[in-house]
Amino acid sequence: MLRRVLLALLLPLAACGFLRGRPTTWAGRYAQAMEDLKNAEGDEERFYAIDEAAKAAVEVGKPEEAERYAKEALEMAPRFRKNWNYGNAVHDGHMVLGRVALRHGDVETAKRELILAGQTPGSPQLGSFGPNVSLAKELLEQKQVDAVVEYFDLCGKFWELERGRLKQWSALAKAGELPDFGANLFY
Repeated sequence: MLRRVLLALLLPLAACGFLRGRPTTWAGRYAQAMEDLKNAEGDEERFYAIDEAAKAAVEVGKPEEAERYAKEALEMAPRFRKNWNYGNAVHDGHMVLGRVALRHGDVETAKRELILAGQTPGSPQLGSFGPNVSLAKELLEQKQVDAVVEYFDLCGKFWELERGRLKQWSALAKAGELPDFGANLFY
């Protein structure tokens, strides 16, 4: 159990290739997430694995599966409100639902989901490494600047170590440019 908690805390490092023994490609992360879900013992372990499963499923082209996992994460979240992973589940669940909505051409739902993702209370990972901004990037590619800038403002409430990136990204978005989000596309 402790091993799973530590791995979940360090998952953002795995996304950047810093944590050995965990996959760093989306295909590998998807396979690992499926294994973690299969081996989860109880609701808490499933809660730790489900948001990674949702993110990886959308990345490997399985939007229906991603939507199912994201909805499950959001349904489970209220039972784990005091858990360190609560904020991750809220953010990632809504972010994935927004990405799936975009795949179906529903920009308005995607924008709503982005704002809901930004309303997360945060987590140790979100406060340190920041959020996965894949949905924000996809919305910027569709010229949905206002929603993305609002999301960046919301992220400023939980991303303690953002070092000015949110203001820089907002300025670039308002100027019609697509920021280089770096590792924040992989967390």
